[in-house]
Amino acid sequence: MGVPLELLASHPLNPTRPKMLDLLYRTALLLNVLWFAVAFHYFSIRHFAAAKVLVPESSRDSPLFLTIAASIRFLGGMNFAFAILSLLMLLGFLASSDRHQRAALLLVLAIAHGSQFCFNVPIARGGGRQGESFWDVHRGPMKFIFRVDATLMIADAILCVIYFFAR
Repeated sequence: MGVPLELLASHPLNPTRPKMLDLLYRTALLLNVLWFAVAFHYFSIRHFAAAKVLVPESSRDSPLFLTIAASIRFLGGMNFAFAILSLLMLLGFLASSDRHQRAALLLVLAIAHGSQFCFNVPIARGGGRQGESFWDVHRGPMKFIFRVDATLMIADAILCVIYFFAR
């Protein structure tokens, strides 16, 4: 006893319906804009605060702390580029109607989040900060970053697949 396919196809939450899919697309893009903009601010503008999350307190007097603080500004710059890409997509300047272009750009965003998530997985599996090494993915800002990147990676990837296979 299943639900007839006609009922599923006409359901208002069915993501293959154009209006619902467009709403999901715009919501995902808005979340991407906000997330990447916050990451830009955190890693580029507040780079010393971000470096404190990565470097244990006992090592912050080292000259390498300043090097790390300066280096992670590049991460902020990349997040800024992804924020602008997401904003351009949201405003309709890129891939406003072609489903394959939307799928390709969503794939790029999923990979951006995925790379930031996946490289933290071994650290999370190893227990996070261990003495003087690594950062803690199980607490504080990195836990939040870890989880949001995973969520947005999955959301962007699902929308990418829907757009790619939509008719």
